[in-house]
This record gives sequence, structure tokens and C-alpha cells, in this order.
Amino acid sequence: MSDAETVLAGLDPEQRAAAVAVRGPVCILAGAGTGKTRAITHRIAYAVRSGAVPPGQLLAVTFTARAAGELRTRLRRLGAQGVQARTFHAAALRQLQYFAPRVLGGGMPELVDNPLRLVGNAAARLRLRTDRTELRDLASEIEWAKAVLATPADYPARARAARRETTTTPDTVGKVYAEYEQTKRRTGQLDFADLLLVMAGAIEEYPDVAEEIRSRYRHFVVDEYQDVSPLQQRLLDAWLGGRDDLCVVGDANQTIYSFAGATPEHLLGFRRRFPEAVVVRLERDYRSTPQVVELANKLVRGNADGARLTLIGQRAAGPTPTFAEFDDEPAEAAAVAARCRALIDEGTAAAEIAVLFRINAQSEVYEQALADARVPYVLRGGERFFDRPEIREARLLLRGAARASQSDEKLPDAVRSVLTTLNWHADHPPPGGTARERWESLTALVNLADDLIATTPDAHLPELVAELDARATAQHAPTVQGVTLASLHSAKGLEWDAVFLVGLTDTTVPIQHASTDAQIAEERRLLYVGITRARERLALSWALARSPGQRRGRRPSRFLDGLRPHIAQDTAPKPKKRSPAPEAADAELFARLRSWRKTQAAAQGVPPYVVFSDATLVAIADGRPDSRAALARISGVGPMKLERYADPLLAVLGGAAPDDVASVEIA
Repeated sequence: MSDAETVLAGLDPEQRAAAVAVRGPVCILAGAGTGKTRAITHRIAYAVRSGAVPPGQLLAVTFTARAAGELRTRLRRLGAQGVQARTFHAAALRQLQYFAPRVLGGGMPELVDNPLRLVGNAAARLRLRTDRTELRDLASEIEWAKAVLATPADYPARARAARRETTTTPDTVGKVYAEYEQTKRRTGQLDFADLLLVMAGAIEEYPDVAEEIRSRYRHFVVDEYQDVSPLQQRLLDAWLGGRDDLCVVGDANQTIYSFAGATPEHLLGFRRRFPEAVVVRLERDYRSTPQVVELANKLVRGNADGARLTLIGQRAAGPTPTFAEFDDEPAEAAAVAARCRALIDEGTAAAEIAVLFRINAQSEVYEQALADARVPYVLRGGERFFDRPEIREARLLLRGAARASQSDEKLPDAVRSVLTTLNWHADHPPPGGTARERWESLTALVNLADDLIATTPDAHLPELVAELDARATAQHAPTVQGVTLASLHSAKGLEWDAVFLVGLTDTTVPIQHASTDAQIAEERRLLYVGITRARERLALSWALARSPGQRRGRRPSRFLDGLRPHIAQDTAPKPKKRSPAPEAADAELFARLRSWRKTQAAAQGVPPYVVFSDATLVAIADGRPDSRAALARISGVGPMKLERYADPLLAVLGGAAPDDVASVEIA
């Protein structure tokens, strides 16, 4: 076996076929968990070690610095030193720094590290009053426009055609975009999109620059090709200069960034552009069990075309994915937290468990439930609920309003009145991604107020402020080793032993504002990405109402039609009822437990939630533990609470009147 051929050892037949196709055009269609990074790094290493490609002439391009760093590390281990692996922006920056004197007439311009300031200046010159949230959405629209090669004049028509949701009219966004570009020109600055635009233009307009670039880089590999934008494709075409020594790797089933300008059309149309291209399909899934793989295949089976993939599970059989329906979101969160606790107790590392949701505002109920169950967690790709700027600001305003509150003002009305000063309105969410996320977070505060008044009818603003403070304190869980809480978008590229896909209702997945066929299809792909993150255990769930006692009017996600049994509980253990109003004999016990909790909370001067949540009291009423050991197995009864409350709780469970049980003194 030659030195080069040792690189091929251990590859499966399809990976090997990809690795030995050392000259382009080559299209590697690589499904989730099929070892695409292994295939492309071994392809590059084989090309270099066999002498087919000089290492200094190959440029591998990916989308994140982390992915580029992983490529470089693997290539060094495979003996392929000298190959460049960079993001599109890093490659363009490096090239423009070298060519700037030639194409810009001077040194490298300053890069805009914070476009919000320039966007704000542009809006101010147009006499537009904008807050930081609106500025972030304007900046996102400008970023999208540049990614799809839309000029300021083009933007309004392009935005309307794409049904972009904007915080102001497309015409106004176009004017801000134009003013933003003029500001950069006046100050001699470039933003990150300009790196690609200017470098592509330089290659297109300066023959000597094109000659030097193309003589240096003759072979290209592009990872995650389904996420290439028109702007990135333009730069890639400039690098190629009509040549075809190009290897692309991607999976159209995982295109989830169209909102940012990505399009799978370049991947789907690769064979039309290069009819002689070698096409290799990687469909052997080494990540997930056959049960998880089959569910993923069923989800996207209706999207079939020549570039779509059908995964083939290679692992041993595992548990069947479960589907569960709950009365309300707290019940769903409590059940998920309890299952996480059980998995950890059974030996699964907390870091190998993930709870994935569609929008970041959904994290709050899971942060609360996991903290209540004494399960450590890590929030990925976003801030903890109580650390978000809008929540911090709202809590400050609510605290101030509580000091000046009128006792006869109803709590929900008072909260809504305070939040209107933050431009929150109850009728409908605003357009724009950042503005919508902010609205959803503030709406969660309104929902918490509604929940509090439902359980404590005489509550006012001071009680709500105390409740929020207690929740914020309780949710400072350890972050070194914890269950991952993440949005479906931020979970891309990651994997866990156990994955819980939660909140799968028809206004969340697909998201309510997805209206076009293309947007709905992308939402389906987003769920596919979530499913394929699971190695062994997968649980899908939804709640029929937001809060206990509300009308159960939600329906499961349409994407689950044909995947789930008609009755969800037929395939999963029926969850214990977590409603604040248990039925039959449990109702009387639950009422006595709540009465004891109220007395206990009053004695300590804390909100009832700090003692035990309603979900935990329901679990206690359902389980009727008769010993410390049995009580310790209840979700939400951790070691500290067991030590503090076991004796009085067991007394109440044994029939003692709540008022006859002494309150626990807290030092």
C-alpha cells in the first residue's frame, strides 16, 4: 500500500469514491451523520499525498471559523500541511489586504466592527426615530440585501418579492441602505460583506489580480455548499475564472438559513452547470440509530429530487422515538426536566442531553423546570431569559412601578401598562427578527403575570417582582456540565445522545409568520435538522395550551402528520398530570399542599414558587410518597428541599391539617 493509499484505509465505499475523485468538478451530497468532514479531509489529504494537487494551490472554504479550524487540524494529522482552510470572509480579507494598494489605491480600509452605529447614523440623517432593536433589524436587512446582491435601488422590489418582514417599509429600508453605503464611502470604511464584493470586483476588473489569484489557487473545496449565498457564489466564480476544479459538499435537506441569503440552488443545480461532474452520495448514517434515521427520512420524503438524500442507519437498533402531548407548557417542561433528571441518574452525562426549541423565548419555561428539578443546564446561542436586555429593563421598570403601585390596580393591567412604555403591544408581534424576539420575551412576562394571578388572585406588582427575582435567582444553574438548551438554528452541526424536541405546535413549527411554500419547506428542514441531532434517544412533544387552565386549542405541528400515532400516549408512557387542578382524590390533597405552601412562604417572606412549584406539588399529590426516599424521587424535590421540608410534607401527606404543621424557619 502506497503512502497516499494509507489515507483511504477505514473509509466506506462511498467515502472512498469521494476521496479518490481528486480533480473537479465533484459534488459530494453528504447527509447528516454520514462522515462528510472525514470524506473531504481524506480527499484533500489523498490529493496532496498522491501528488495530484500541490498543497499550496488548494483552498478549502467553509462558513465558520470553528469549522475551518477543525479542517486544518484534521489535515495536519493526515499529513496535508500547507492547505489553506478558511471562511469566505477570512479568505477575502487576506487577499484584499495584499491587493489593496493595487485595487484601492492605498492601504487596507478600516473594517466596520459594529454596523449598528453606522446604520443608526444613516437612519438619523433620514430623520427616522429608531431604537436599538429596530437598528438591529435594519442592519440584518442590509446584510441580507448584500448577500443576495441587491443594491439599495433593487432592495424594495427584491424584499417584496421575497416577502421579507421589515420593521418599516421596504422603501424606507432601501433609503437607509443607500445612506449607510454613502456613509461608508465618506469615511473610507468597509463592512464584512464588502470584503467579498470588493474582492470579487477586483478579480473581475483587474486582469493582473485575476491572474495572480488564479495561479495561486487552482483547486477549491467548499463545505456546506447548500448555504452559499449569491454573493459568496460570485466570489467563488471569480476565483475559478471559468475553471472547473471545484469540489462542493452539502445537503439540501439542511438548508435553514435562507432568511440570511443562503440558497440551495447552487447545490441543486451543480450537475446542470457541470454535466460531467462526479457525484457521490453519502447516505450511510453513523450518528443516529435506525429508528431516528427512519423518522428523519419520513419527514423529508415529500421533498425528493435528484439531489435529496435518504439516510441509511448504520448503528445498532435503539429506542423508538417518543411522541407526547401535554395539557400546557409547564406540564411539558416539567416532564422533560424529569426525564432529563432520570437520564442523568441512569448514567447519561448532562452534556449529552439537549432540549431544542424553535424560538429563544421558549427557553424560560425550561430554564425554570430544569432548575426546579435540580438539573444543571447550559443555554447555547443566546442569553438566559433573565439576562436578556429587554427583560432586565422590564424588571427595573416593574420594580419602580411596584413601589408606586395602587393596590386596586389589577396585576395583568399594571404589567401591560408598564410594558407599553417599552413599545410592547398585545395585539400582534412586530415584523423583523430582532423585534419579534424582543416582543416574545416581553410577552413571556405578561404570561407570567397571568399565571400568577390565576394561582394568587390577590397578587399585585410587588408579588410579581418578588416572583421574578426568585426565578432569576433560582435559575443560576452550573454551566460547566449541563443539559444544553438551544434553538434549532443554533443546534446545527452539533449532536447529543438524547434530544428533546419541544413546543412542536402548528404556530411554532412551522413558525406562525412562515407563509410561502418556500418558507414552510424551510421550517420542515429545520425540524429535520433537529431530529438528526439525536444519536440514540429522541423525544418529540407539544402542549395544547400555554398555561394551566387555558383552553386546549393548539394542534400538533402539521409536520408530525404521518409520523406520530393518532393518540400520542399510545407510543409513550402517559405523562403524569401536571395541572394545578388534579382530579378526584388528588384534588383535595393538592389543595392542602398548596395551603401548607402558602403558609410556609408567608413565614419565610418569599413567593410560593420558592418553596415548591405547582408542578412539583401536583407530582407529590399524584405520587403520594410515604417516606423520605419516595419523596426524593419526585421531580423538583432536591437534596436541600428534602432536608428542609420532608417532615412537614410527610405530615400533610399523612393527613395532618396544613395549619397544624409548623413552618420551617430559614436562617
